[in-house]
Amino acid sequence: MHEQHIVSAFDRDLEAIQAMLMKMGGLVETAIVEGALSLETRDVELAEKVRKNDALIDELEEQLTEEATRVIALRAPTASDLRTVMTVIKISANLERCGDYAKNMAKRTTVLAESNVIAGAPASIRRMAREVQLMLKDALDAYIQRDDALALQVIQRDEDVDQLYNALFRELLTHMMEDPRNITPCMHLHFIAKNVERMGDHVTSVAEQVIYLVTGKFPDESRPKYDRTSFIGEGA
Repeated sequence: MHEQHIVSAFDRDLEAIQAMLMKMGGLVETAIVEGALSLETRDVELAEKVRKNDALIDELEEQLTEEATRVIALRAPTASDLRTVMTVIKISANLERCGDYAKNMAKRTTVLAESNVIAGAPASIRRMAREVQLMLKDALDAYIQRDDALALQVIQRDEDVDQLYNALFRELLTHMMEDPRNITPCMHLHFIAKNVERMGDHVTSVAEQVIYLVTGKFPDESRPKYDRTSFIGEGA
């Protein structure tokens, strides 16, 4: 009877932690979408909202890590339960990084609002960001449903994000060669695009954690990266 009480207490604790994770995931999805929208529409107020809301994401990650650590210490979970708690901690760390990248996108939006308009580039970034947001939604669904097949699909879709990034990179180079006045806004846009591509990598990492949780093994790591550019850093 006592053991049953301990198990149910752990389950309640885990549910609370998972609820925090899902709330965090929802905030990150919103940040990705709104960050890209603020860029395309030059909406400085929306960009400022994205920047401010990043503090909520950081706070949730901190709370989640503290609660998960407390659960490990207090409940002494079994090996499989411990794996679940550790997976939640690792996923939350990836979500926090995605939030940071969305905040960086919003920061550069305020600068770009005063710059030359680079036709097509903000819309391309929004398409990339939308794909990453949908990947994140599916990765979190895969976690809740313990669906390793869906998680694997998410990993495979990161290739599409990489290819969108490469196409945009070439487009930005063309704009810079056509007119030197485009160089500064194009560099900012490149940093933003690179941030979105990095978000895709973190979402991929979430999906890999789900596969490990379900199967006990990480997926084959030989998946090629399709970022073939060697331009100015990540802008993280």
